[in-house]
Amino acid sequence: MKRFAYARIMQETNALSPVKTALPDFEGSHYLTGDALAAAVGPGGHEIAGFFKKAELAGFVEGVARHGGGEPVPLFSAWASSSGPLTRACYDTLRERLVDGLRGARARGLDGVYLCLHGAMGVEGVRDPETQLLRAAREAAGGVPVVTTHDLHGNLTRERVAAADAIVAYGTNPHRDHARVGRKAAEILGGVAAGRLRPTTAWRSLPLLLGGGRTIDFLPPMRAVFRRMRRAERKGEALAASTFMVHPWNDDPALGWSTIVTTDGDQAGADRLADELAQMCWERRHEQPPTFATPADAIFQARKARLRRKLGVVTMSDASDVVTAGAPGDSTHLLRALLEDGRDLVTYAAVRDPDAVDTLWPHPPGDEVRLEVGGKLDPTSSTPLPVRGTVVSKHQLVGFLRVVVLAVDHLRLVITEGPAMVMKPSFYTDVGLDIWKADVVVVKNFFPFLLFFLPYNRKTIFVRTRGVTDFDAAYRLTFDGPMHPRDPVDDWRPRDRARREP
Repeated sequence: MKRFAYARIMQETNALSPVKTALPDFEGSHYLTGDALAAAVGPGGHEIAGFFKKAELAGFVEGVARHGGGEPVPLFSAWASSSGPLTRACYDTLRERLVDGLRGARARGLDGVYLCLHGAMGVEGVRDPETQLLRAAREAAGGVPVVTTHDLHGNLTRERVAAADAIVAYGTNPHRDHARVGRKAAEILGGVAAGRLRPTTAWRSLPLLLGGGRTIDFLPPMRAVFRRMRRAERKGEALAASTFMVHPWNDDPALGWSTIVTTDGDQAGADRLADELAQMCWERRHEQPPTFATPADAIFQARKARLRRKLGVVTMSDASDVVTAGAPGDSTHLLRALLEDGRDLVTYAAVRDPDAVDTLWPHPPGDEVRLEVGGKLDPTSSTPLPVRGTVVSKHQLVGFLRVVVLAVDHLRLVITEGPAMVMKPSFYTDVGLDIWKADVVVVKNFFPFLLFFLPYNRKTIFVRTRGVTDFDAAYRLTFDGPMHPRDPVDDWRPRDRARREP
């Protein structure tokens, strides 16, 4: 029986965030090994507690059984919230655990390796760290085939493409096909190990940082691109076809959108399709993300939406401080505006402030307190906000660590010790807040919240203040040449050739 090792090391890095990611951030959020991981991804399991019941690793295990059988060999699964770069010590430890696990699995025979990576991880002092993980995995496993899956905001490099037999990305945005890409990885890996498939890959790299409008897969202008990829896979033109719309706050000089196609031995076909997809993306480069509201405009819109608030809530995305895109989560701009100008709106919001949690933790519910919150992790983006309120409740939650709910007039402020990753209604309901009783709910997320808040959300407002997830904040990064839309770029092909050629 063929044996296939699988592991996850996943974190999306915002190079502009001053908050570094250390090993406790992984081990305190999601870290499973061996039998515990096998149980989590098996029938009835919960792969990433609090977030995904079934994701890539569960899909992979299903795919192994579906495509010829075999023995899935669990190593470990490590996931941390998007944030600043990993410390070198954190990265080295995770890499060593991967290598040690693969060497141990190899002793009993190993036929392939599946790695679930984000594709946009950054590490202090290491360029292209996920390529180094792929190379280390292949060497430790004895040169067997290696397949990896990425978030579609990953960044491809020449070295990354060479390090894997196949790279498969999500085909949805908001992401909702995690298990599908895991099954696809199993299909390709099993086929290669059995000698049924000869994966042949072509890819293209574009000097494109932002484009495609909202980049939603089922809406124009990107809908046609995603449909073309799905059609290619369905009709057998490709084993896998992916478009990477890139995490724009990645500090790799060769950053940019990319396309990648893997076929069964058809290099010419892979090149044609990768080129076609790249050109489709380039034609959509001038359709930029929408302009976001100011806090004052957002509050005005929410106040006018009386009927929608009666039927549900207005959801505001704090787009300059999106924790799921690596922001610190401690911005006070929107909080300040909501306190000063939104007094008639019952609002739920969050801020990350470990010092404030330390101060509040000894206080029982009902205590009146005065303190400053936020603006401490990233003082260049916002300043601390003085508040006076009442302690409502205290909690200890996986991933968020210690959490204190503070009532400040009409605002229910959830102060977290860990990442204030507000993406799902459960962030608020788990601390006793009823979504239906709010007028406005603030999230720290760009896309997935649209799915999770669907039962409640009656109006969505993206709000821009100032922070590390402003789209133009990425313009401060250094690239290997002009980058659209920051700079004029007429033709994507010269940079593509330079990036792909040795």
